[in-house]
Formats: sequence, C-alpha cells, structure tokens
Amino acid sequence: MVRANGAVSLRELARVVQTSEVTVRRDVRALEAEGLLDRRHGGAVLPGGFTRESGFPQKSHLATAEKTAIADLAAGLVEEGEAIVVGAGTTTQELARRLARVPGLTVVTNSLLVAQALAHANRVEVVMTGGTLRGSNYALVGSGAEQSLQGLRVSRAFISGSGLTAERGLSTSNMLSASVDRALVQAAAEVVVLADHTKLGTDTMFQTVPTDLITRLVTDEPPAHDDRAGTELQALADQGVQIAVAGASGAPGGDQVPARQQQRRDVPVPGPRRGQLPSAGPGLRTATALGDPGQGAERARVADLRRR
Repeated sequence: MVRANGAVSLRELARVVQTSEVTVRRDVRALEAEGLLDRRHGGAVLPGGFTRESGFPQKSHLATAEKTAIADLAAGLVEEGEAIVVGAGTTTQELARRLARVPGLTVVTNSLLVAQALAHANRVEVVMTGGTLRGSNYALVGSGAEQSLQGLRVSRAFISGSGLTAERGLSTSNMLSASVDRALVQAAAEVVVLADHTKLGTDTMFQTVPTDLITRLVTDEPPAHDDRAGTELQALADQGVQIAVAGASGAPGGDQVPARQQQRRDVPVPGPRRGQLPSAGPGLRTATALGDPGQGAERARVADLRRR
C-alpha cells in the first residue's frame, strides 16, 4: 500500500487488514527495521518520503475519515453571506464540498480542487487567484497568485498544511505553497487551521502560519495511545489557540455536536495580526470567539486525551 500510495495511515492499514492498530504498529516497526519504509506520526511513508511533498493521489488516501469529520466541523463555522479564503489541500477540498450549501458565500481560493467542488453551487461565488499551476496539488502558486491577493480582506482563512507544532505553528514542505498560504492568511481577520491528528507534532521545512497567528484549530481526536498528539494539543491550547475536536467517524453522537455548538475552546480571539487592518471592512462579518463558557473545562478535556 505504501508503494502504491506513497504514504498510508495506521488507521487505514488496520481497517484494510482487519486487525488492531497495535498489531499494525508492531509490523510497521519491523518493516522499518528492514529498511522497507519509514515510520511517521500516525502512519508510514516510503524511505526518505518526508523530504519531499506527497502528491494529491497519495494525500487523498491518508486519514480520509478524519478529514471528513474535520470538514463537517469546520463547515459549521461558516455563516451565510461571509467572504472567506480557502487554501489548497485534501482537507480543504472536503470542506469546500460542504460549503456548497451555504447561501451568499464568497470563496477566494488558489485551489482548482476547491473551485471544482464549488463550481455548481448556485449561491456561492468563487474567486480564483492568478498564478502558475502546481500539478502535484492542483494549486496556483507564484508571484501571480500572491499579487492577486493584495488588498483583499475577508473574515476567515481556512488553511491546511503538512505539519503543526505549538513551537513553530503550521508548516509545509514546499516553498511556493507556503508563500501563497501566507498571503491568504494576511487577507483574513481570523485563521482556522484544519489538521488531522497525524500532523500534530510534525514540523516541516517552510513555516506557513506561526502559532500566535492561529485563531482556531479543527482536528480529530487522537488515538488513546498517541501521547505526542495529546501533548501538542495541550501546548497549542496553552498558547491561546481555540481547539475544536471532531469525532473520527464524522457521525453524530461521537465527539461531535450539532453545528454552531461544536466543541470549541473559549479563549479570547488574538488581537490584530501584524499588518492587519483595524476593521474587517463593510459587508464582512468580524471574527467572534465561539465556545462553551470556561477555559478550564476544555483544558481538562485535552489533558484527559493525553492520559488516555
């Protein structure tokens, strides 16, 4: 499976071979000892695969259930009539499919996959950046993309990446993609990062969004044995990032609750970012802190995830 897809998650392996993640993890260690693959947080890749960015076909097979649950939760943050930016990625593509049902929405994106997902939405306006096409992830990059974002102002940016740590923030393994993502973030009053648990604690070459500029993280619940992801979630929360955790199955009754009442961290929204205009501008909704009262309860929940 790794040879065919370039990368695979432990959850997906366990599902396909119908065994436990504990068994899969043991076998992956044995395969790594033989030099057949490299273990990564929550999965495995071809030897040396971490140094290069996986293409869309490889990424689309990783953590599919988790990405679906994250997209469901993130879609609940978007309100009718908003103007937002959505970056490139397989998770943001899942989000775009759900945004097609939000009336009066304006979506600015550099992703052909996001635009395609919204192409037939009757009441959603799609604005694409210029730029040069990167075939590996179907995104427009380069100076043309960055220049087309100058002077833009929207309420929220939904961004994904290759890794997320409390120390360094969101990062990616491609310089051109990182540069465009930074331009997308600068256009938004609020930054929402979409990252499944396999990316927590992973640091890649090019920083996209430092931690102090991330308003909210939407992720899935890490496995009980995943101490690193739980520790990273706590560290992000300690730095003021609002945490929303979706059930991996994406089904009601798990860790999810109905839209608009999703699990969120009630902490103050960070103040204006460097270079941010003092106002969101006419016609744009300002960012608000969403969440259940009390920061302590959510911190206790994250700590409980770590213990489990």
